[in-house]
Amino acid sequence: MKPYPYLVAFLVSGSLLATSPCIAAESPSVATADHEWAFLAGYGITHRGFGATRTQVQTADAIGRFGWFLSDEVGKGSWYQGRHELLVELPIHLAVDHRDRIMTGGYLLGSWKFTGLADEKLYPYVFAGGGVLFVDLGLPTMGTRLDFSYQGGTGIQYLIGKNTAIMGEYRYHHVSNAGTAEPNEPLNSSKFLVGMSWFF
Repeated sequence: MKPYPYLVAFLVSGSLLATSPCIAAESPSVATADHEWAFLAGYGITHRGFGATRTQVQTADAIGRFGWFLSDEVGKGSWYQGRHELLVELPIHLAVDHRDRIMTGGYLLGSWKFTGLADEKLYPYVFAGGGVLFVDLGLPTMGTRLDFSYQGGTGIQYLIGKNTAIMGEYRYHHVSNAGTAEPNEPLNSSKFLVGMSWFF
């Protein structure tokens, strides 16, 4: 069973949410919002030969994200003007070249959202963090199904409404069992994601 119907359903659900009355109602701007919802989908591929990665794994990715802004705007007028944000993510990574096996779990990330380009409706951001994954890829080189991930990346959001944005994102993504079992081949990947976000 191919993952593409799942991704289509995921994106359609996000589009419906964008037009729902509770989301579309008058809400705070990026500079004053307390929270953020986002839905992302995309593609990932491991880098064989990078570190100890030997296995190619290609994934179709779907990620739900909830963010808490931890500060008002900091550094107004400077190049780093922005806001601290804490992100919680629920990912589904479908390995399309391993019989559609799955990785899923949860991530906790810290992010800095730049707000100095608000006049152009652009909001770049950077993030880093990690989490726990249940890995059912059937790879004997990974040693265990309970694995850990760390990751970091960057993205940009473009505001298409007062509180709705489209977004594109790149992240480096590492998965391994952190030495809790042998063997322990890591999966070092790049992921390319697009999505939508809502601020409230």
